[in-house]
Amino acid sequence: MGCCTGRCTLIFLCSLQLLAALERQIFDFLGFQWAPILGNFLQIIVVILGLFGTIQFRPRYIVVYTVWTALWVTWNVFIICFYLEVGGLSKETDLMTFNISMHRSWWREHGPGCIRRVVRPSSPGILEDYSYVSVTGCIIDFQYLEVIHSAIQILLSLIGFVYACYVISIFMEEEDSFDFIGGLDTYSYRQPPQEHVELKPVKPVGRSK
Repeated sequence: MGCCTGRCTLIFLCSLQLLAALERQIFDFLGFQWAPILGNFLQIIVVILGLFGTIQFRPRYIVVYTVWTALWVTWNVFIICFYLEVGGLSKETDLMTFNISMHRSWWREHGPGCIRRVVRPSSPGILEDYSYVSVTGCIIDFQYLEVIHSAIQILLSLIGFVYACYVISIFMEEEDSFDFIGGLDTYSYRQPPQEHVELKPVKPVGRSK
């Protein structure tokens, strides 16, 4: 089968998802966001499987990609709710770092237009190495940048889910068609060959005188 529209589109979408996941993984590593790092790693692995299955005509790999896509959409919806503090969630908690560190999103201090300053308090009784970071001038707050990243992931995943289901249906139809044609060929091959009797002319026997 050649590169049909659905199959080529799914390959393109998987490539976009792979690039988006790699970009997100880099910035999550910089911010020590361990929960998103784990999710991004699984996303990269499954997208590679989906890409391989689409190129090599392996419907089972695409099914795995389809199931994971639904879970990935759910995870990104949770991230949006987390940063928008929906349902009692708070972006100031250490949930994204599994409560093992106090790191926050990398975009918190390095967003577009942000000016980062390390301020050392001059109050007596405070250790000299104690300091805090002041961030001002951000064009867009870090939580909205995280929301935009998750929204892009959801959009790509939903489109990929639709095309993955379409490609799976195409593969299944072709397999059914191939099995049907192969079954007819096998049946005709197994038929016992008919015996052909070669007829030869018989010479008349002359009468003895």
